[in-house]
Amino acid sequence: MTNNLSKNVWQADLENGYYKNPILFADYSDPDVVRVGDDYYMVASSFNYIPGLPVLHSKDLVNWEVISYVVDRLPFPNYDKPEYGKGVWAPSIRYHDDKLWVFFATPDEGIFMSTTTDPHKGWEPLTHVKKTKGWIDTCPFWDDDGNAYIVSAFAKSRIGFKSILHLSRMKPDGTALLDEGVHIFDGNLNHPTIEGPKMYKRNGYYYIFAPAGGVKPGWQTVLRSKNIYGPYEDRIVLHQGNTNINGPHQGGWIDTKSGQDWFIHFQDRDAYGRITHLQPMEWVDDWPVMGQNIDENGLGEPVETYKKPDVGSTFPVKTPATSDDFDENELGLQWQWNANPQDDWYSFERQGFLRLFALNNMNESGLLFRAPNILTQLFQAPDFNASVKVEFAPKDVGDKAGLVILGEEYTYVAIEKTEEGDKITCYYGSHSDAEYSDNAKYTEQLIDSQTAEDQTVIFSVDVKYDAQCSFKYSYDGKDFKSIGGSFNAKPGRWVGAKLGIFAMNQYADSDGFADFDWVSVK
Repeated sequence: MTNNLSKNVWQADLENGYYKNPILFADYSDPDVVRVGDDYYMVASSFNYIPGLPVLHSKDLVNWEVISYVVDRLPFPNYDKPEYGKGVWAPSIRYHDDKLWVFFATPDEGIFMSTTTDPHKGWEPLTHVKKTKGWIDTCPFWDDDGNAYIVSAFAKSRIGFKSILHLSRMKPDGTALLDEGVHIFDGNLNHPTIEGPKMYKRNGYYYIFAPAGGVKPGWQTVLRSKNIYGPYEDRIVLHQGNTNINGPHQGGWIDTKSGQDWFIHFQDRDAYGRITHLQPMEWVDDWPVMGQNIDENGLGEPVETYKKPDVGSTFPVKTPATSDDFDENELGLQWQWNANPQDDWYSFERQGFLRLFALNNMNESGLLFRAPNILTQLFQAPDFNASVKVEFAPKDVGDKAGLVILGEEYTYVAIEKTEEGDKITCYYGSHSDAEYSDNAKYTEQLIDSQTAEDQTVIFSVDVKYDAQCSFKYSYDGKDFKSIGGSFNAKPGRWVGAKLGIFAMNQYADSDGFADFDWVSVK
């Protein structure tokens, strides 16, 4: 994992005692955060991408890096192919009984839990807490009297209703629910699409921090009650106001040892996904006040820059990994597959190279969009260049390998074995339906094709403001030729666009492969 291939593509730490938002210009959506001593841990949604449910670590709430994943694979056969928009939704993380606990729901299979005493070293196998459909955004809570609970929301697409928060009793060991629970808050009148609840207790009040209003236009609601079952008072504490930060909501409250309070949340940035912000927070009359309280009315607006949290020291700049030289004989933590991975998709049998095999992409259409064996990573900045060096070793017509910008629409550039010989090709893929669905009909269009002069090629993509992408290729790393024109990247299903590499055959399994020497992002 290689510093000489890259530089920090987005750095929130201004290195003068201040930081800028977002703290992560990447799709770490639905964040939740916890402090353990001097360490901060954050989790985020990962949907169908595996390994799933990233765990990030920080010492100062500004500089973050990925340290592990909770989910090695989703234990259902349908996730062996891309299940866009499904999988891990809105996890929560808590520290209890000397362990870190993560709970999450998949919208179709139910509620899951895992624990660890050291998140750097891995997580316990998933416990299936409740088999159910449509229960989402679960958060555990252990009360002072030893009772344990889960607060959750609902997905209308699965269960027929939404905008309701629900509380169930849970076994203290987190392995099962003790009842079916009760609805504790109805947001349909004043807080539509209330979801993503996070429960806390402070000064005798039970608090539920919950986003409402929808992803882009939404706001952050806080509920409080002296009784865990309510009734709950409600207040909006953070909204866009006069800023350019739309829908600032869904996240977690965190404190520092010095007594400061902060709130981490997301903002939707289309192709870049739901990027991560940090707001200062304080308590006034037992209500949280977030961001800039411009009108002194308790309704905050997001800050763009602010003094860094007081954590008692200054820590080095850290950012999530992007580039990879594949010298470690294992995949870096920046990488996620498009579905549950299989061992025969890749190898490190050639030292310093990642070998991807040109397998049939396991779908009837032969389209890249349906391929599970795409290796992806998040966009990590508004403007960046990504390049990859690949050595192509095809066997059969239809073998191809290359670089993709993947979303509900996508474009990729590849070296491909055709009946006329090796070609450098560029394809555009999209669905014909008005909106994406599981059964959306996809087509791919060849938009450019040029004769390949060598089987070793460097592919490059420039991503500029508003996710305008342009592809190039080179044989020597100096003379680059444009291919395919300009492409406006689009988000995926509940995720931002992805940068990906792949090898495949659109017709059948092949003994061909491609060796990737490096991926450089800067």
